[in-house]
Amino acid sequence: MIGRLREDIAAMLERDPAAKGWLEVLLSYPGLHAVWSHRGIHRLWNHDYRLAARLLSHVVRWLTGVEIHPAASIGRRVTIDHGMGVVIGETAEIGDDVHMYHGVTLGGDANEPVKRHPTIEDGVRIGANATLLGDITIGEDATVGAGSVVRSDVEAGAIVAGVPAKRVD
Repeated sequence: MIGRLREDIAAMLERDPAAKGWLEVLLSYPGLHAVWSHRGIHRLWNHDYRLAARLLSHVVRWLTGVEIHPAASIGRRVTIDHGMGVVIGETAEIGDDVHMYHGVTLGGDANEPVKRHPTIEDGVRIGANATLLGDITIGEDATVGAGSVVRSDVEAGAIVAGVPAKRVD
């Protein structure tokens, strides 16, 4: 567990030029606090303590401004810079080394209990206030520009921006 915390802190120090030291990141980065809390909450969800998981995720949202559904799957070294307003839906899957900024929504587009939220592969960067909707896949090392609305798959390594998002690289 301590090793995972160190990994996350190192990832934030690498990705955020404003981060001045490990203690600052440990104590004052709500995006990381939300991800760290989610790990335990996700375990509760997977062991059928669904109400407890939902209540705890609600408390974490209140404390950090980041809403992560207890069923969402989050990989290693995922960082959320600034955090406020991030929403990660129930069937979202986030790979390793993903970095996102405030206001990102990984939202659903169906009312049925099916896979309805995005899959974010390893190394993806998602800009502030980007909205990704539906059962789409954002390919490895892709970049989604700030304020973009993405409703279809994005190829690995691509850079997309706009409303609707289009490839710009």
